[in-house]
Amino acid sequence: MMTSSPLQMYKQNPTREKADSAFEKLMETAMRKDANDMLYQFDASSDYNPEPNLEKIKARLIAINSADDEVNPPELGILERTIKRVKNGRYVLIPTSEETRGHGTHSLPVVWKQHLADLLQRSGQVAAIRRP
Repeated sequence: MMTSSPLQMYKQNPTREKADSAFEKLMETAMRKDANDMLYQFDASSDYNPEPNLEKIKARLIAINSADDEVNPPELGILERTIKRVKNGRYVLIPTSEETRGHGTHSLPVVWKQHLADLLQRSGQVAAIRRP
């Protein structure tokens, strides 16, 4: 649930009954999965900290986050502060919209693809990119 957008969850399930039903469905889906997978994912990310090596990044880098991301909440200011240590780094915050889905926005290229296209074009990796 933390990887979704509260606004979108509310719009999809505006009543208590719909919210309860959605939660039940979410739990049913989760119970069919191997719990060890989730434990591995949480354990693998529990001590991840890129900060000590940010200055070592030489490639052009774009860090994109959405304003409704509860896993990496922009209100903490971590990304804005640390991206300055990446020589060729740039930060983009995508405002909450009908298209964003919280942390899950990373799986929606339509929301961030233009930022990637711009990065590739500035990097000289793509000669010409068609704009929508």
